[in-house]
Amino acid sequence: MATKLIKCGWIVSMDPAIGDLKDAEILIEGDRIVAIGKNLGGAADEVIDAPAMIAMPGLVNAHMHTWQTGLRAIGCEWAHGEYFKYLHGGMATQYGPEDNYLGNLIGALNQIDGGCTTLNDYCHNITSTEQAERSIDALQDASIRAVFTMGAGKLPPDREKIEPFEKRINPRERVTHIRKRLADDGALVTMALGVAGPHWAEMEPTRINLRLAREMGLRSSTHATKRPELAVDPRGYYPLIEEGLVGADHSVVHGNYLSDDELKRLFDVGVTFCATVQTELRGYAGDPLVGRVKALGGTCSLGVDVEPRVSGEMFREMQIALLYALSVCQRENARDKKPAFSVVPIRSREALAWATIGGAEALGLADRIGTLSPGKKADIVLLDGSDLNLFPVHDPVLSIVEQANQGNVHTVLIDGVVRKKDGKLVFPDAVRRQRMAELAISVDRIMDEAGYLPFGR
Repeated sequence: MATKLIKCGWIVSMDPAIGDLKDAEILIEGDRIVAIGKNLGGAADEVIDAPAMIAMPGLVNAHMHTWQTGLRAIGCEWAHGEYFKYLHGGMATQYGPEDNYLGNLIGALNQIDGGCTTLNDYCHNITSTEQAERSIDALQDASIRAVFTMGAGKLPPDREKIEPFEKRINPRERVTHIRKRLADDGALVTMALGVAGPHWAEMEPTRINLRLAREMGLRSSTHATKRPELAVDPRGYYPLIEEGLVGADHSVVHGNYLSDDELKRLFDVGVTFCATVQTELRGYAGDPLVGRVKALGGTCSLGVDVEPRVSGEMFREMQIALLYALSVCQRENARDKKPAFSVVPIRSREALAWATIGGAEALGLADRIGTLSPGKKADIVLLDGSDLNLFPVHDPVLSIVEQANQGNVHTVLIDGVVRKKDGKLVFPDAVRRQRMAELAISVDRIMDEAGYLPFGR
């Protein structure tokens, strides 16, 4: 197998056994890291000489509705409920297979460009098998590591009256078909099942969907976004916990309004959690879960969620998550009239863990990604420490978490293959430009058909 040797200025491995290293090397064989250290020696087929670079694990975007890419920023100032009114109740119903393909392709390429090597594509506008197929085609064409989490889409209003979302069951035939296509759980693109969950669906359809996921050997994920009294089933997750239908193979997204008891019960059976802090700060009164999961002894994951409302950049998501979690700590400390903190209550390294290790755990990929470790996949990002906004680098962890952005991503490797080099995606530029032009036409049509008029139209 071909070998690569990366000579780095700094390595932030996120592996306690390796730690952080200066002027060190990473040796890759095929798709895996085989050694990390100094003066590894030996001849490699390719040497990446990066003395000014910070090497870090690829970021993990643990929850994003990538199909929405072409609608970026249109909903930043939407009021309460307008996301569901305009997007799910309108534009989403106008999407076809090729619209999904274009959104997923450009969205996935942007994630790679921003140092995200793994994406959980929570594709919840699927109304046909072909639409699911084309969504997967896009992820594979982009060459990102991805979990295709297939959900049931909203239907046009006339059909929604007959087949309400609250009763929707993922079609077994479609799930079986896609599962056969994504049968290799070690492949670059794998499958999970998106389930509406008790906040959005009646309990019996939720049970059926969760059992279907288990039967197919799939992880599952639900959105928890409502106060208990507003949930479709106010009992929430308690029946599912008692029946053993959620556990280590399940992830809850958001969860801002979960009670302490319900959160702990979910945590105790192994459920993982994903906070999408930018989105949640725009629309939810409850605090994001990162601090509450930390208090239970766990590591939350992070996701971008909806680019129509927030930035798709994982560096920004991580930075805002940390700052808000620190603000919560300060607020609660003052409320309880305690002395000022003598030690920072949440360190920057922990925020980086949310965006790497936590994401790997939430997607069931912790044995493959999340840290730079011998034996794990070579999903590696190099940040240019000579960039004006990072130079000089004194502590690489602080540089990554507190100051880096998408523009600092110099090189990206996924599965040992270089997907971004010298600050530019390896993906064919002419194809990218063509697909971007097609995406613009696609979303203009979708907005027209839905009767939505953004600025300037």
